[in-house]
Amino acid sequence: MFDSLSEKLQATLSDVRQRGTLTEADINATMREIRLALLEADVNFKVVKSFTSSVKERCLGADVIGALNPGQQVVKIVNDELAALMGGASAGITFSPRPPTVILMSGLQGSGKTTATAKLARYLKEEHGSSVAVAACDVYRPAAVDQLKLVGAQVGATVYEQGTDKDPVDIARWALDQAKQDGKDVLIVDTSGRLHVDEALMEELVNVRKAVKPHMVLLVVDAMTGQDAVNVAEAFAERVAFDGVVMTKMDGDARGGAALSVKAVTGKPILFASTGEKLDRFEVFHPDRMAQRILGMGDVMTLIEKAEGQFDADEAAELERKMRKNEFTLEDFLKQLKQIRKMGPLSSILGMMPGFAGQQMKNMKVDERELDRIEAIVLSMTPEERRRPELINGSRRLRIAKGSGTNVQAVNRLVKQFGQMRKVMKQMAGGKMPDIGALMRQGGR
Repeated sequence: MFDSLSEKLQATLSDVRQRGTLTEADINATMREIRLALLEADVNFKVVKSFTSSVKERCLGADVIGALNPGQQVVKIVNDELAALMGGASAGITFSPRPPTVILMSGLQGSGKTTATAKLARYLKEEHGSSVAVAACDVYRPAAVDQLKLVGAQVGATVYEQGTDKDPVDIARWALDQAKQDGKDVLIVDTSGRLHVDEALMEELVNVRKAVKPHMVLLVVDAMTGQDAVNVAEAFAERVAFDGVVMTKMDGDARGGAALSVKAVTGKPILFASTGEKLDRFEVFHPDRMAQRILGMGDVMTLIEKAEGQFDADEAAELERKMRKNEFTLEDFLKQLKQIRKMGPLSSILGMMPGFAGQQMKNMKVDERELDRIEAIVLSMTPEERRRPELINGSRRLRIAKGSGTNVQAVNRLVKQFGQMRKVMKQMAGGKMPDIGALMRQGGR
């Protein structure tokens, strides 16, 4: 996400960082580059004008002109203003002291509203321990109720539905009664969408809102539609007051115009971001962390949170013991690989590390399929071969290659790289710094 914008801003600010002093002319030139980068990213032109004016005003202050490290000051200002533009502090769900908390989902057809409903249900269940029910009130889109039943079951949410023949307002009212009877903590109401903003859509939303009196109304918008998403949000804000935005398909949005514009235009923050097709690709939107990602500073906090969600403390202690004793096997390697993959696409994980963004990520050409090949090779080994890779001779390598659908060269490469990894672990366990140069020379052969 934000790949093209990130690349352009980082290039502009890299030039600023390298200057020992900055004049007003330098700052004006930098603002022109930032303005162009934001406009090319499809950011609302009024938002761009306000943003660059604010950054320029701060840059022309005493903090930059004549400062010992002016370039770093400019980067900090741009980072702060980007975070403020997207909402400043991150927000979340406001829970009612008297359950169930009712959340009304709204948005246009095709924005990913039903899937976002299931993702939110999963998030509340996994992260907050809530018992969640969802109400199927989209009775117009073909198969919408069936889709919600399917994804609702996958995330462990109770689905309240009455087919497609009933009035959505009546279904919503009935679902709320059911949620109360069943003692649910949260009821998420999935409403109907349209292909465009129209009077019928707004009228139905108003009526459903009156029927269930939601504690929060969330607007689901498709990040890939750029300024159209912002226009939709603005139209909804005029008719149906909403509390926050769920931005979908952010993994496919290389520009980022919608995410950077929606808060400034509507006054409502982005609360959640959908970052992939899978139901666990859903996260709280942190404006400060997103600003750091855009500027290539990484997002270490989110990376740590994702890791904590996958790695068990006892397993981590056992892994450390094995590394110290040089007992780390291909079986352990496969287990770690699977846990890492649960954290999300490798490109996304690398994007959270400082420096791995923009052009750096382009040059790396991350191939997710390589992980599939590695997993297939390890799974084609016997348990004994995974524990003792030194047993893997020529005939075994041929068998493993055939079993994994790869070739002997791929098997050789994995076994060799794993051997190098164990050498590094052994050296580090002994308190020595590994000879990285020697390892790199070996890896290139």
